Amino acid sequence: MAKKKKNKKRNPQRSTPHPRPTVGTGTSRSSAGFIVPRSSGGTREPTISLCMITKNEEKNIETALGWAKDVTFEQIVVDTGSTDRTVEIAQSMGAKVFHFDWIDDFAAAKNHAIEQASGSWVAFFDADEYFLQPDAERLKLRISQIESSGAYPDCLAIGITLINLDDNGAQISQLMKVCAFRNKPSIRYEGRIHEMLNVPEKAIVHLSDTVAYHTGYSESVSLKKQKSERNAKLLREELKANPNDMNIKAYLADALTGRTDEESINEATMLYAEVLESEKKTYNKLRVKAYLYFIRKYMADRETLPQAEEMCIKALKDFPDTIDFSYYLGHIKSDMGDYKGAFEVLKECEVKLQNPSPRDESIFLPASPIRLFGLLMMVSNALSDAVNVFNYSFLILTIDKSKPEVLIACISTAIKQGITEAEMVPLLTQLYDLSNPEERSFVKKAAQAVGAMGLVEKL
Repeated sequence: MAKKKKNKKRNPQRSTPHPRPTVGTGTSRSSAGFIVPRSSGGTREPTISLCMITKNEEKNIETALGWAKDVTFEQIVVDTGSTDRTVEIAQSMGAKVFHFDWIDDFAAAKNHAIEQASGSWVAFFDADEYFLQPDAERLKLRISQIESSGAYPDCLAIGITLINLDDNGAQISQLMKVCAFRNKPSIRYEGRIHEMLNVPEKAIVHLSDTVAYHTGYSESVSLKKQKSERNAKLLREELKANPNDMNIKAYLADALTGRTDEESINEATMLYAEVLESEKKTYNKLRVKAYLYFIRKYMADRETLPQAEEMCIKALKDFPDTIDFSYYLGHIKSDMGDYKGAFEVLKECEVKLQNPSPRDESIFLPASPIRLFGLLMMVSNALSDAVNVFNYSFLILTIDKSKPEVLIACISTAIKQGITEAEMVPLLTQLYDLSNPEERSFVKKAAQAVGAMGLVEKL
């Protein structure tokens, strides 16, 4: 039997994801602009090995293995010392379980899992990550198409969108994850922590129509603290061996972010400043996090809003297609009272959201666009633009109809625009099931709050 790595801790809750972001349906583009053909027939079945490392994942392991049953021909679980039923459950589901003594090295544990795989491709997932079945089947299809078409001889790996979920299944952020790669001896993970696959970006095909979900972001405060302490310890050891590595410094800053003690805050600030000032190559996602750190830091104090705006402008010069920075620039302009400027920037942000660039490095807005629409509604209200207040409040309610303050704004502005209370009823039926007593009561309370008693009577 083999060895395994200690996985990052997972959240035990699995909730149904909120509506997924719109993804491409015609073609899939890689980072190099390639298009994966949607060929019909003639594709050969790939052999895919699902691999993962685990430790005390009994609440996640069934879902982690379940999605892959029909699309992989073997499942490799490398356990690093579980004391719960993780191993027992994995074995009962037919997984091949190996054991690996934890040596404070995530790459070593993951590479040990790869060494047990016999498929032509490896799909590597954490135990708190999973596909819905259509996406799982799509991944297998895309691999078949890549292999059979011969159009991508240099393709070594496949990237997808990974959506981070909170406890209620709401999408809170997203990132690109390399989820599958050819099973070659030369392809392995590197780095004791925040391990990266040693595949060049140009060899990765990114699928715009394939999405996976991650529940680990909804972990308890105590668990997050434990992970932060563990990660910081390992990163400091890495930094001793590579004192000039900006990626390690950025990862360490990220591990320290969220701590409240002054020493950690100062160290994170110093490290992120060094990352942004350095001309040494840093992963895009880490440089984006460094910009976001300072933008949020400066936004916390009205006196430093000009610095926040300056940082946003600098970030957009570095990453012009990144929607998160456009959103924050609009937010800052709104906080500074420049509502017209804010609206212009936010409308541009909305256009980018509808037509995302493959170079977009955004973390949270594409996964949670309701934030943008809420800010647009607020700015429209400040501009006395009742039409857009109504339009954006209605749009928000189509995504999440449980927001009473938004429903109140929607009803109020509709009435101000001359929409009669009788005309409001069919509009509201587009959002709510008024035959449902609970939903009807919710709408009635909102109508009462704005004094629309005629509407209350019609409901």
